[in-house]
Amino acid sequence: QVQLVESGGGLVQAGGSLRLSCAASGRIFSSNTMGWYHQAPGKQRELVAGITTGGSTNYADSVKGRFTISRDNAKNTVSLQMNSLKPEDTAVYYCNTKWRLFGTPSEYWGQGTQVTVSS
Repeated sequence: QVQLVESGGGLVQAGGSLRLSCAASGRIFSSNTMGWYHQAPGKQRELVAGITTGGSTNYADSVKGRFTISRDNAKNTVSLQMNSLKPEDTAVYYCNTKWRLFGTPSEYWGQGTQVTVSS
């Protein structure tokens, strides 16, 4: 089984910064994608940023230039540096890891951490 534990959420004023971290443990395939999703009340969960084992990244258009995702493969951790935060960034942020092994997909989620940006 795989466990993802997030930390670093909280309350911040608009324009401020927060850093989210996620530590993965368990039987993790060495080639995987880790990422952050967010879900605001009444909305669907959406990808914020993802990063592969090789370091390729992708970002939602709404966070490009403000958020930076990084990972430490040796420690199975992923972080999200969030700068210039806006009230619309308010959501529960979930850590995610996924991979495909012999055609079979696996995907795991953290419990989520609340990020609240006040105006």
